[in-house]
Amino acid sequence: MDLNLIANTIRGLAMDGVQRANSGHPGMPMGTADFASVLFLNVLKHCPSDPRWMDRDRYVQSAGHGSMLLYSLLHLSGYGLTLDELKNFRQWESRTPGHPEYGMTPGVETSTGPLGQGCGNAVGMALAEAMLAAKFNREGFNIVDHRTYVIAGDGDLMEGISHEAFSLAGHMGLHKLIVFYDSNRITIEGGTDLAYSDNVRKRFEGYNWNVLEIDGHDMAAIQSALDAARKENQRPTLIIGHTHIAKGSPHLQDSSESHGSPLGVEEVKATKRAIGLPPDQEFWIPDDVKSAFAERRQVLEAERTRWNGLFAAYEKAHPELAAEFKRHISNELPDLKGCIPSFDPAKPLATRQASGAVLQKLAAALPQLVGGSADLGPSNNTALKGFPSVSRGKYDGRNLHFGIREHAMGAVMNGMALHGGWVVYGGTFLVFADYFKPSMRLAAMMDLPVIYVLTHDSIFLGEDGPTHQPVEQLAGLRSIPNMTVIRPADATETAAAWLAALGNRKGPTVLVLTRQAVPVIDRSKCPSAESLGCGAYVLWQSGSGLPDIILIATGSEVALALDAARELAKDGANVRVVSMPCASVFDGQPAAYREEVLPSACARRLVLEAASSFGWHKYAGSRGGTVCLDRFGASAPAKVLAQKLGFTVENVVRAAKSM
Repeated sequence: MDLNLIANTIRGLAMDGVQRANSGHPGMPMGTADFASVLFLNVLKHCPSDPRWMDRDRYVQSAGHGSMLLYSLLHLSGYGLTLDELKNFRQWESRTPGHPEYGMTPGVETSTGPLGQGCGNAVGMALAEAMLAAKFNREGFNIVDHRTYVIAGDGDLMEGISHEAFSLAGHMGLHKLIVFYDSNRITIEGGTDLAYSDNVRKRFEGYNWNVLEIDGHDMAAIQSALDAARKENQRPTLIIGHTHIAKGSPHLQDSSESHGSPLGVEEVKATKRAIGLPPDQEFWIPDDVKSAFAERRQVLEAERTRWNGLFAAYEKAHPELAAEFKRHISNELPDLKGCIPSFDPAKPLATRQASGAVLQKLAAALPQLVGGSADLGPSNNTALKGFPSVSRGKYDGRNLHFGIREHAMGAVMNGMALHGGWVVYGGTFLVFADYFKPSMRLAAMMDLPVIYVLTHDSIFLGEDGPTHQPVEQLAGLRSIPNMTVIRPADATETAAAWLAALGNRKGPTVLVLTRQAVPVIDRSKCPSAESLGCGAYVLWQSGSGLPDIILIATGSEVALALDAARELAKDGANVRVVSMPCASVFDGQPAAYREEVLPSACARRLVLEAASSFGWHKYAGSRGGTVCLDRFGASAPAKVLAQKLGFTVENVVRAAKSM
């Protein structure tokens, strides 16, 4: 098997794909083709005929701009990605988009492109593997035993998220995580020395990583480094590979021009001549290369068959564990309604506290539920009581400690969800959602069922002041496609919100919760909180028929709306209160239901939310209004803030009467 020929074939495919599209990044695939060839032909455990095989190694190309490397490998490996798809690179509805997109192309483990995100995802995958192995492996039955491999570049290592994620990985001792650092010293603007002079070896040694350093084009050195990394059983490994971007190009090797632009027709031909490929043949694959990958497929199929036999024996030896393992990886959840606690209408309760109470019940009923917080567990109420924490060498816990690393937390959660086997949640303050918005956006893009527990949801957290008081965050989160944002009104809606979040298997859910206590709505006098599943519902009305005015509210402002509505009703007004915990879910209801809740004949509508009014005019209408907060907050006790900023019964009544 001629690994140099394989690497050069990949270089040719990458050059041709980018040139045909007249768009893309040829330099990175050409520079990392040697490492990728050794990895895929000699090391990586995967199964092209079964891309979702649970015990496969994960390959994450964090440097997603070099996607032609991944697509070439998937085509050659036999994932059903045709040569025509490679020729259709970056075109409409092709399975070879500009950056790898999860769910579109078999063999793509995660959507990468925003640099550093793949690094965080890989840490999550390695953590998920370690936790599953700790829970299910038994002597003689290592049914969970795979590694996570990453190719990352200079840009990945510059982004802050990689610092957070790799620091966490070193602390956790995730030794099955192996990262190849494509150190080609080139960025878009020029050499990395323009802005980057980190001592990467010392940095990763400081993270408690095993660090190896090689010539990234020396096949023997690559193999030796991978062998050493696979033997390491205490620390993750970084292989620093010194490479040349656009390796083999006579005029553009080591040039920033090769990073994000086609090489040009003549330079492609010249490069092919230099590396021994036919200069006038596009997308050329020698028979020897096809044969090498075909032989590798046979080895991989045998490996998957061996694992199937191992698992069959495991089922006989440990039937209960095997059944639970299947439940973990099936993504199917039991009926959880019976484990929801009840709440006393006579005892106001913060929705963050209600969430914590619900979590304890869910944890007992759902063994695959794991999560934690970015060092705010006591405030977020996210700790699962009675269960141990996950830590270095002790992966059989259920409480995760992300540290003060919100950016990494989001990407690690995504990686765990992508890996499979766990239902994962993570908590912080709502205002800090800004720190991991990129990861949230990618979770929505990839349909990942992660759950965010975001507390301290408004100005009513009080004295910490405007730096900690979210104003624009709700509008921003609601604007993300496929992001389900739920702001429950009370404890009962919070319980329903958790059930909705767990039932949402096609995307992420945000639970937006209060710091302060709010009244528990008496459901014997109001509709069941299960109505939350419709996104919005009529909570109370003073009369019957068409209302004179509708008060629409979310979260803590629902209680305010109820109090104001009762005051208005004293003057004879027919007032309706609508709780709208999730606008996007309401928008997805049938038109008849939406008309029933918000009849078009009632144009007097007032929206109440202690946050930006942005987006609410859609529901208020042209004759409606808002009692919202289109400014930053202030440092003061919550009651003072309510008075000064207009979140009082008197102000809401005044605003309603002005209509």
